[in-house]
Amino acid sequence: MTRVSIIGIGQTSVGEHWDVSIRDLGAQAVLAALHDAGIERPDALYVGNMLSGPLASQEQLATLIADWSGLRGIEALKAEAACASGAAALRVGYMAVASGLHDVVVVLGVEKMTDLDGDEATIALMNAADAEYEAIHGTTFISLNAMLMRRYMEEYQVPHEAFAGFPVNSHANAVYNPQAMFHQAITRETFVGARMIADPINLFDSAPIADGAAAVVLCAAERARELVPHPVRIAASSVATDSVALHDRHDPLFLAAVYNSAMKAYRQAEIGPQDIDLFELHDAFSIIAALSLEASGFAPRGQGTRLAADGEIGPHGRVPIATMGGLKARGHPVGATGLYQVVEAALQLRGEAGKNQVPDAHWAMTQNVGGVGGTAFTHILEG
Repeated sequence: MTRVSIIGIGQTSVGEHWDVSIRDLGAQAVLAALHDAGIERPDALYVGNMLSGPLASQEQLATLIADWSGLRGIEALKAEAACASGAAALRVGYMAVASGLHDVVVVLGVEKMTDLDGDEATIALMNAADAEYEAIHGTTFISLNAMLMRRYMEEYQVPHEAFAGFPVNSHANAVYNPQAMFHQAITRETFVGARMIADPINLFDSAPIADGAAAVVLCAAERARELVPHPVRIAASSVATDSVALHDRHDPLFLAAVYNSAMKAYRQAEIGPQDIDLFELHDAFSIIAALSLEASGFAPRGQGTRLAADGEIGPHGRVPIATMGGLKARGHPVGATGLYQVVEAALQLRGEAGKNQVPDAHWAMTQNVGGVGGTAFTHILEG
């Protein structure tokens, strides 16, 4: 297979873009990435999106955005894998170039979530749960993650306060990310005193819905240095699945899809977790951050919160995570999240992360999770 590199990145700010349509958001990120790469016309456009149908009443999204970006006529299709849709599109783009099918492709993640009220977005998000055994009974992803968190706290005797380090780190990093939704740091005391949403999950345990778009341009690695001075190689691309329904898991506190995806990625890249310089994990909820660190080999089971408590997840820590704010503080426009992770990791590997720069970053891992761990995509990038 042909080795694949990222030669261009682009993103919009994350927030409530009431005056911008989903096609406009997508086109802005696509054109920014193409400009960064110095490419006028790619061979194909792959779009990661979860909710354009129910929330924007717009399907055939990839074709629409290709046309709106001035790329009418190219191959264009949409990939969906719940909250992991962005990474799903990246994997499609990676395979298209790695197989030799295309020379240059652009991959976009885009989502428009804030035009409707929160209840409508919550209902739409539950399309990613098991419709017959979870959603029909009125569960939400907040309640499902609350059950996970409560089980974790009871089984490992971990107090809720132990999770504080995750949102504190995310908000501290987002202060210096101009594209982030929130730019205000929080303290441990702020976390402890936050209002409860679904016990034990409070306001700062949960990532906010948002609008946003992020994109990357891919090409064969052997051509990359002819086109740009600092290409980023995709050293691994993997995906794994588990049951969609939480109650069908053999062990609800072990994210099997995350584990299998991460292990496959390590084998592809021929490295291990000890070699990773930064990890953009899927911190949609604090409990998922802890479980992902454990399943990906960075902490023993039941010890994921210790990394946060010991200050090991900051930009100068042992396992820097959410280096530009993560889902919690950058925001979580679900179908775009996987591409925001990759754009931010690329900025780190290009040495362009500003005050959030991880020193001597060479290997970055991004992990995009669909549902409560039903799908997991892991990509390892080399700078």
